[in-house]
Amino acid sequence: MNLPTYSVVSLGGVTVGLSLLGWTLARWWVSHKKKNLKAALALLPFTLCALYGMLLILSAGGLLGGGADWSLWGSSAIGNAALAYGVGGGTPDVTRTSNLVLTDGGHAVVVIATVVLIAVWTVRKGFRWDLFGAVMCGISLGLSSGIAGLAGWVLSPVVSAAGDAVVGLL
Repeated sequence: MNLPTYSVVSLGGVTVGLSLLGWTLARWWVSHKKKNLKAALALLPFTLCALYGMLLILSAGGLLGGGADWSLWGSSAIGNAALAYGVGGGTPDVTRTSNLVLTDGGHAVVVIATVVLIAVWTVRKGFRWDLFGAVMCGISLGLSSGIAGLAGWVLSPVVSAAGDAVVGLL
């Protein structure tokens, strides 16, 4: 299936991703009086879902990759509007110049992670909007250059190698 892809992140998209991250960190900071290991573990679901979002935007295509691409386009459009009309700023393209691609094993990990996330979402009563925001954060930051996209740069080869190792064992 060939869906149109954009794979371009603007400063507006990065602004949305970092805003979602900032929102989560601020709420975490205020809600945890003691900053200990237990408090840090409260950030684990957000972190895992953000990393999953980065994997989605690194996917080559299909329904999941296409959905992530459309989400990236939407977050960039919203962020662009906030920058242009909210503060009069510009919205340059901040997509990394080198292309990261998941291998077939890496794509298998994305499908497995999708099944796990759906299982988590369906076990609890009600949709977890905080986890959806985390996925959007990862999608918005996964292709960006600079420090904001560093996790995507590290994540792609690690997940691809892990997926390829599992595929090689079969």
